[in-house]
Amino acid sequence: MDNILVKKKSKKTARTFKDLIVWQRAHEFVLITYQFTRRFPSDETEGLIVQFRRASIAIATSIAQAFRKTGPNERMRLLNHAIGSLEECKYYLVLCEDLNYGYNEDLAHLSQEIDVLLDDFRKSMHTRSLAL
Repeated sequence: MDNILVKKKSKKTARTFKDLIVWQRAHEFVLITYQFTRRFPSDETEGLIVQFRRASIAIATSIAQAFRKTGPNERMRLLNHAIGSLEECKYYLVLCEDLNYGYNEDLAHLSQEIDVLLDDFRKSMHTRSLAL
C-alpha cells in the first residue's frame, strides 16, 4: 500500500483500516457531520439528518471493508460505493445551505480532501491487484 495512504509520521504499510489517512479523514467527516446535524430542525429527525449521517458513515464503512477484501472486483465495488456516498454528502451540504440550515466549511474542505485520497486509494488498490 502506498505510504501516502498511511499515517504521515509512519513509513510502514497499513496494518488496519485505521492506519489509512483516507479512513481517518472519512471518520472525521462522520464526527463533524453528527455535530453539524445536531442543530437542524426537529422535523428533519427522520429526513435529512438520518440521510446525511447514513451517507457519511457509508464512506468510512466502505473504506474499512475494502481494506480487507482480497478480490479486486469487490474492493473496487466498495470504493465506488464510498465515492458515491461522498457525492451524496456533497449534495446534502448544498441542500443544507439552500434550506438555511447552515454551511460547514470543515465538511466542505474534508469532502474535497477525501475525494483526492479515495482516488489515490483506488489507484493503489488497483495497482496492488495487478501485482497479485
